[in-house]
Amino acid sequence: MTGTLISTNDLSVHYPLRGKLFGPKLVVRAIESVTIDIQKGSFFGLVGESGSGKTTFGRALLRAAPITRGKATYSDGEVTYDLPSLKGDELKDYRKRAQLIFQDPYAALSPRMTVRDIIAEPLEVMGLTSSREETDERVRTIAAKCRINLEHLRRFPHAFSGGQRQRISIARALVSEPQFIVADESVAALDVSIQADVLNLLKSIQKDMGLTFLFISHDLSVVAHTCDHVAVMYLGRLVETAPTRELFAAPRHPYTKALLSAIPSLDPDDQGNAQKLEGEIPSPSNPPPGCKFNTRCPHAIDICRKEEPKLAKSGLEHDVACHRWQELTD
Repeated sequence: MTGTLISTNDLSVHYPLRGKLFGPKLVVRAIESVTIDIQKGSFFGLVGESGSGKTTFGRALLRAAPITRGKATYSDGEVTYDLPSLKGDELKDYRKRAQLIFQDPYAALSPRMTVRDIIAEPLEVMGLTSSREETDERVRTIAAKCRINLEHLRRFPHAFSGGQRQRISIARALVSEPQFIVADESVAALDVSIQADVLNLLKSIQKDMGLTFLFISHDLSVVAHTCDHVAVMYLGRLVETAPTRELFAAPRHPYTKALLSAIPSLDPDDQGNAQKLEGEIPSPSNPPPGCKFNTRCPHAIDICRKEEPKLAKSGLEHDVACHRWQELTD
């Protein structure tokens, strides 16, 4: 399967804040002017620190967050949707094609429902099956794909570990046979050994069902293991995007370099060379002028504080938003 499944152009998500009665109106610019293409069948990674806007971007693509301006389209070869204008029956149909895997497997499942009912709920709500027998067959099929023991379908979530609960969440997301999955920190709450099992399951299911993933994470070692292409987000803006191997081998943006330098090494003799970032991400309601990273960047100069860089080509599939990336790479 080739071609672009999700495409955005200048996508922005803003949230108004209630300020003082006669004061200026404040706006949280959670996502600002993001342009990106996600190819069909790809495992696309989105990384950045907490508060950088990753989850909001994923929710916007699912129409779970309001799109303030810009374009976003979904096209799977059968239908094409303009996401900002979706409503009514079109939005319901899009829900079948785009699903979310939540971060916390403990909070995502109702303690009052059996595993069978949890997985079957999307089928019943969307009216995708015409009988209980057909629903049960779909549930059993997807449970087997997600390595869930069929005897466990009659149990309640409290009887399972975190990894087992996450497989139940994955089965619920896949039972409607979607084409696009947003996995929002879907292994962050799991032990390392369980993370590997769930990641391998996701990769296996992706190949088996031809799915497209937007994999949101702050863990770059996990992204390196799973993703084909990676985008780096800072304060709601993309600062770099490239194929995974190229990004890890030759990062261009100072923020990306700092994130990569913080990945722990398995070598006990490696003293590490982590680049410590001073300060924290600025408030999205009051971003600094110029490059949004300039308040923490050790290489910032006057132009960085005055003019915001645009995401531009630095290679065949490598884009970067930095005024000084060439001189810092040479």
